[in-house]
Amino acid sequence: MAILPPTPPTRPARSPRFVLACIGIGLLAGLMSGLFGVGGGTVIVPLLVLLLRFDQRLAAGTSLAAIVPTATVGVISYAVHGSVAWVPAAILAVGAVFGAQIGTWLLPRLSQFVLRMGFVGFLVVVIVSLFLVVPSREADLPLTWVTISGLVVLGVITGILAGLLGVGGGVVVVPALMLLFGTSDLIAKGTSLLMMIPTAVSGTVGNMRRRNVDLVAAACVGVAACTTTALGAWFATLLDPLVSNILFAVFLTFIAAQMTVRAVRARRG
Repeated sequence: MAILPPTPPTRPARSPRFVLACIGIGLLAGLMSGLFGVGGGTVIVPLLVLLLRFDQRLAAGTSLAAIVPTATVGVISYAVHGSVAWVPAAILAVGAVFGAQIGTWLLPRLSQFVLRMGFVGFLVVVIVSLFLVVPSREADLPLTWVTISGLVVLGVITGILAGLLGVGGGVVVVPALMLLFGTSDLIAKGTSLLMMIPTAVSGTVGNMRRRNVDLVAAACVGVAACTTTALGAWFATLLDPLVSNILFAVFLTFIAAQMTVRAVRARRG
């Protein structure tokens, strides 16, 4: 018997509420992106699901597309302060572009429950890592054969998660660069935003081929996010690194709890 391709997810109706919700999500995602060095997927994916009833696959693909302009503005904001490690970012990106194709290939083949619980598990790991990191504003990222190999592996893992969960990878890369590579929190954030641009582009191309992107929603969210990303990056330079980590952990805990409730309810229904 022939295996039929996955059914494309249903797009929500275009309405004033739809546009306003996308703009609101984008404004919050942009602020979080600049503040924490993430693409905003940890905000965009759950809010698209919770507010606009997006299918998890469609939310993930749409989020990844919206991350492209958001991360670009974030990189510029961090580069102004000299907080971008360009060569390490390029190494991360090489692995991530490859990994993103694996993630987008897996995306339509996994169940909604698995995707939701996978996203929750992903957030829990990030939350725990935030309390293990001791941020420093002085450390940089020297390149050796060991660090280069580690960056490639980290890039591949990040790319898979980007394509699968709709996140640009910052919630993986930023804690990893601080915890495993000992770099400063600001350089970790700026470098993360740079590497996630090609990652998000690669993942978006794969998602578009599989019809897992709502381009209208992605455009609304992405453009709105660009208006607040620089503000978030400015706040990042003012906040104590430990305070920044605690605030991010609190926010992710709330999101993880909401997604768990939805996954359990859908499973029982």
